[in-house]
Amino acid sequence: MKKIISSFTLVFLAVLLAACGASKEVKRIDTSEVIDLSGRWNDTDARLTAEEMVTDALKRPWLTDFMTEKGKKPVVIVGKVRNKSSEQIEVEIFTNDIERELLNSGKVSFVAAKEERDDVREERKDQNDFASKETFKQFYKEIGADFLLAGDINSVADFEDGKKVILYQVDLQLIDIETNMKVWLGNKKIKKFIERDSYKP
Repeated sequence: MKKIISSFTLVFLAVLLAACGASKEVKRIDTSEVIDLSGRWNDTDARLTAEEMVTDALKRPWLTDFMTEKGKKPVVIVGKVRNKSSEQIEVEIFTNDIERELLNSGKVSFVAAKEERDDVREERKDQNDFASKETFKQFYKEIGADFLLAGDINSVADFEDGKKVILYQVDLQLIDIETNMKVWLGNKKIKKFIERDSYKP
């Protein structure tokens, strides 16, 4: 019995010491601070890529050509940006950054994407059934987009002896919805070098 109690005491002490020895630190940091832990695509890549590509898009001829011809700001909708890379990338974070940059520029207007439109239409239908005539919103008043923004995210990786080089390539295109003409092609590359003791793909 003494041996059992002694063994139990030792196990308990070992667990207690392990728990006491484990430390954890959490601190808040500036969201614009660049921290690259794994070398994979991250929030900084999404933000900087969106900023650079929007800046490029807005200085191209398609914008002034449209405004000169139509006398108004173009209406844009974000379509699919497909992740064709070897990693799991939250594409919505990237497309939200693009939409925010474009809209905040004041040079284009935006209409809701497909899923958002479905939610709004459901709300409009509900209003038509239950809201007062003075406040319900009518159907067939939606604004059609002039341009669709879509694209791909790709990656190519090479690794050997604890070293890895990875290239991310983002290709975006702006398409005239009425004519299917591509009016802008954007391209952004990010190349990273990662080194660690042992590397597995």
